[in-house]
Amino acid sequence: MSTLPALVTEQDVHAAVQRLAIIDPGPSWVVTCYLKLEPRDRTRGKYLIRMKTRAKGLLLTHEGEPEVAATLRQVLDYLEAPNHLPHARAIAIFASQGLDLFETLPLPHVHRSRLAVAHEPLVRELVALDEEFGTILVVVYDRTAARFFEVTAYDCVELTALPALDASRASKFHGSGTAGEHNHHMRIRTEKQRFYAQIADRVFSIHRVRPLAGLLIGGVGPDGGAVIPHLHTYLHDLVMGVVKLNPKTATKAEVRDAALALREERERAWERAHAAALKDGVPEGWAVNGVEPTLKALSRGQVRTLLADGQDDDPRIDEAVEDGLRQRSQVDVLYDEKARRGVDVMAALLRFRR
Repeated sequence: MSTLPALVTEQDVHAAVQRLAIIDPGPSWVVTCYLKLEPRDRTRGKYLIRMKTRAKGLLLTHEGEPEVAATLRQVLDYLEAPNHLPHARAIAIFASQGLDLFETLPLPHVHRSRLAVAHEPLVRELVALDEEFGTILVVVYDRTAARFFEVTAYDCVELTALPALDASRASKFHGSGTAGEHNHHMRIRTEKQRFYAQIADRVFSIHRVRPLAGLLIGGVGPDGGAVIPHLHTYLHDLVMGVVKLNPKTATKAEVRDAALALREERERAWERAHAAALKDGVPEGWAVNGVEPTLKALSRGQVRTLLADGQDDDPRIDEAVEDGLRQRSQVDVLYDEKARRGVDVMAALLRFRR
């Protein structure tokens, strides 16, 4: 098998979901693998060690099921070959020897590395990923032009650029006299502000057509965040941050990497805030902390947001993640060390008071 591409398109994933969703539960067993492949997971083959450990547990649970053992071996053999791994941050594998099935998908993110055996493929995380990620608009600009990129879970598309039609050709004053220099710089400043307002209007128009989940500003120099004050008020909360990107040379891959990195940074901050609230006993909304209370809340359909430890190997966490996805709850797996201290393996924010 050849190396997987770094990205798949939204259409690729939707087509895969359709193929997998029509598999009705039957006698055959299906192995579903969601695997994180971030740099820390690739170090010294940690991802493979984690999957082998979980495979051993499944083999004990399904002892006497040769089809399960053969399919798990097929998945592990695939993961052991470095050229099979995509350059993406995650991969999903769906395999069944009884159904002659082996499907792989590179992904930008998965909640947690997990391995499961069932009579059907577990595709809810694929469906939830697109819904949760939404669309991040990245605006990369200088005083002469602005470029716009829509970053989704599976793609990065560049939209029509916006040129600064009245930008002065020269940025330095070449005349003589203080008044002339002052007028020159005032003209440059006015042109910049007018252009920043035009960029803000374009962002507003894009948001009206397709509501955004986030907004990332890119540029170089001291004017990198100069567009932000011109944005419509209710767009300010969407601003994820300002990153250094050169509008003349930035590639779609660089833009996408910047958006994913900043999105992950914001998620870690969210984790720390909510875990700290649980630890202090003053969470936002009604909450439970601990494995048993969380599982009980899940069984009652009360969980609005499920918080799970990303490092703990308790198999109940994987089952809770799948159950949370089935109930269309928000699922957040905690990898930040400070955030994990506030959560006793699993915790949840609830939909209503018990």
